[in-house]
Amino acid sequence: MIKPLRDYVVLEKLPEEKKVGSIIIATAKDNESAVANVIAVGPGYTDKDGNKVTVEVKVGDKVIYKKYSTTDYEEQGKKLMLIKDQDIIAIVD
Repeated sequence: MIKPLRDYVVLEKLPEEKKVGSIIIATAKDNESAVANVIAVGPGYTDKDGNKVTVEVKVGDKVIYKKYSTTDYEEQGKKLMLIKDQDIIAIVD
């Protein structure tokens, strides 16, 4: 498994589909939501003043992220994304 460094987070995109009755309609790539599960979290970093800055999300969180700020990565057939902590904009309860 990939181990992120500093304030990077590994996300796994949640499958998205819309149902109309019993018919499943795949969404267009441009209309995808930016929701994913957190798979791994980096240890954080030390800022210029020497303060430890930790990542705000934890493994298992469902998050909303900035759409075009990820780096795609594939491991063992899974499509994963790497993103900086600051580009995650919300945790979904």
